Amino acid sequence: MTAPRTLRSGFLQSWERFTDHVALVVDGEEKSYDALGRFASSIAATMERDCGAADAGSKLTAVFAHRSVSAFAGILAALFRGHGYVPLNSTFPPDRTRSMLERSGCGCVVVDALAAKQLPEVLAGVDRSLLLIFPEHDDVSEFAERFTDHKVVGARDLADGEGFEPLPADPDAIAYLLFTSGSTGIPKGVMVAHRNATAFIDAMVERYAISEADRFSQTFDLTFDLSVFDMFVAWERGARVCCPTQAQKMLPAKYIQENELTVWFSVPSTGVLMNRLRMLKPDNYPTLRWSLFCGEALPAEIIEAFVAAAPNSIAENLYGPTELTIACTLYRWEGERSPAACELGLVPIGEPYPDMEVLVVDEELREVAPGETGELLMTGPQLTPGYWQDAEKTAAAFMTPPEKDTLFYRTGDRVRRSDGTSPMVYLGRVDNQIKIQ
Repeated sequence: MTAPRTLRSGFLQSWERFTDHVALVVDGEEKSYDALGRFASSIAATMERDCGAADAGSKLTAVFAHRSVSAFAGILAALFRGHGYVPLNSTFPPDRTRSMLERSGCGCVVVDALAAKQLPEVLAGVDRSLLLIFPEHDDVSEFAERFTDHKVVGARDLADGEGFEPLPADPDAIAYLLFTSGSTGIPKGVMVAHRNATAFIDAMVERYAISEADRFSQTFDLTFDLSVFDMFVAWERGARVCCPTQAQKMLPAKYIQENELTVWFSVPSTGVLMNRLRMLKPDNYPTLRWSLFCGEALPAEIIEAFVAAAPNSIAENLYGPTELTIACTLYRWEGERSPAACELGLVPIGEPYPDMEVLVVDEELREVAPGETGELLMTGPQLTPGYWQDAEKTAAAFMTPPEKDTLFYRTGDRVRRSDGTSPMVYLGRVDNQIKIQ
C-alpha cells in the first residue's frame, strides 16, 4: 500500500532516485540526499528513543536553528517522525521565542550552535521537561549541567538512524506551524496541513519544470513560509538548495554566480537593494532560468532590471498570505505588454493557482463586478485549517460569504478584480495597515 502524500514525500522519493546528488549546500559544505536523509533519520530515531510519547499531544517538533545543516535536518527529522515542524528564530526576542515554544506544546527541540547561545534565556521559566538535541555538539555536559530539568542529547549520543522507517503522517495533519510577525497584536500560529503544502508544490514543480539539474536560492528565514518553496520544491525533483550564510546573503550577486543558481526567489526589497548596489548589471546572471518574487508589492522597475540582469530567465510575481499556503496567485512578466498593466508602478498579482478560487467583495461581502475594486477572498486546496488554538480569530478570518457554500479566507488586501483583459492588481490594505521594514 502506497503511503499518503505529505510534505516529506518528495524528499524521500528523491533520496531513493538521486542518492548521491547534492541536496543542500551550506557555507561550502555539501550534503547529498543520502547524507542529509541519514542525518535526519538519526535525529528522528533519537526523538523516538528519548522523547517517546511526551510530545504526542501536539505532534509538533521545534527547530531552533538557522542557516545550518542541522536546521534542515531537524525539519526533515520532524517530518520523518510524523510530526509537523515549528521553526524558531534566534534573531527574535527570547520572550517571543519562548511564547512560540510554549504555545505549540513541542516536547522536542533541535538546537544548532548559534541558537544554543540564546537557549538559556528562551528556557527561563519553561516549567515542563523537554528533549534538547544538539547535533553540532559532541560534548553537551555543560548544557546537561545547566538544563537539569530537561533531557540533553549531543552528536555523540544520537541514535543510529539506519533502518529507521518514517512514521505514519496524515495529509490532513499539520506539516508546519508558523507564527505571524505579530504586527497586529499577539502572533497567530498559522496551521498549514500537508495537503495544503503538496497542492502548492505540485503546481510549482509543474509550472517551472523543475529537474535534478536545478539549483535553488534560499534567501528566507525558516520562520518565513517562503522558505518552504526553496526546500520542498527543490527536493521534490532532486534539485539542490544553496543556503547562503548571513555574510553571503549580503552579497547576493556573488552568491548567485558562485553557486550557478537556476532558480532565484526573494522578496522584492532584496531586488531593490541589489539595484541600489548596482548588482543588476545586464547579463550578470546568465545561469538563472527563473526570477521569482513574493512577500511584498513588486515595483515594475525592479523586475525590469532583474530581467535584464538575468536575460535567460522568466520573471514572475507571486502573491499570497501564509493562510493560503505560501502563494496563491501569480503574474508572468512580459517585457512589451506588462508595463501598461502595472498600477502605481507595481506589478500585477495576476491569476489564481490551479483549483484556487478568487472572490473580490465589497464591504457587505458581495462580489463586485469585473474591473471593480474590493477585498480579496480566496479558497481552494491551499486554504489552511486556521489558527492554532484560536477558534475566535479563525472564525473571523475564515468565513462563508453570502450566497456561497464554501469557506473563504479574508486576506484584508484591496485589489482590482480582473476584467478578462487586465490582470488583478494589488492596491493596498483594506485596513490601511503600514509595515515598517
